[in-house]
Amino acid sequence: MPTPARPNPASRGFTLVELTIVLVIVGLLVGGMTVLLSAAQDTANIKETQRRLNQAQEALLGFAAGSGRLPCPAAAPIAGGVEAPSNGTGACTAALDGFLPGTTLGLSPTDEQGYFVDAWGNRIRYAVYNTTIAAETDPFTTAGKMKSIGIETLSTNPSPTPRKLLYVCDSATGITGTTCGTARTLTDTAVAVVFSMGKNGGVAAAGDEAANTDGDVVFVSMTAATFDDLVTWLSPNILYNRMIAAGRF
Repeated sequence: MPTPARPNPASRGFTLVELTIVLVIVGLLVGGMTVLLSAAQDTANIKETQRRLNQAQEALLGFAAGSGRLPCPAAAPIAGGVEAPSNGTGACTAALDGFLPGTTLGLSPTDEQGYFVDAWGNRIRYAVYNTTIAAETDPFTTAGKMKSIGIETLSTNPSPTPRKLLYVCDSATGITGTTCGTARTLTDTAVAVVFSMGKNGGVAAAGDEAANTDGDVVFVSMTAATFDDLVTWLSPNILYNRMIAAGRF
């Protein structure tokens, strides 16, 4: 009687244990690739947002050179990407807690309501100093007042003591509503602050990030795992140099 053929070990299928191991390995590889792709996308978004913030600064300087003033921030939600002055004057309705007026500045890309957005599609924020200097109210958003004040006065602005212009600090710990307090001061002479609220879009902003949307003259720029705002600012020297070059002074 012929002996029954034995199954060829090389041709047998995978066992459940082997299939499970294969699936686990594939899952780990896919998960690792997803993390790497996500990190690469975040890096690209940060670089693109920084480019847009630089573009915003140039647009503000160009507007000032042409108009003799900085634009007011746009006010949500009804103003869209258009600046929001009060009654056509230099008084801004959202001076310290508004958005960059993308439509007014001719910037793109914007969202469906005309707000200039960062690489995550979140609206870019914009604040401008609006406190009286040398008896001039709304000094940077009213045409002609920057020339009246002069750059020398800005470096020693005594009122209200001890404020100079807008502050940017390296932490929200120790800051007050008017100065950096015990935090390190990155600048205390910012004419305007332009910033992205980062990947999280400022959702339920807390801690250090909350300092950038509380409507006072103190802002925060720092590197930390819990902080993803990207902050830039406009100095009076750069602004005045551009105004001089444009023949405004």
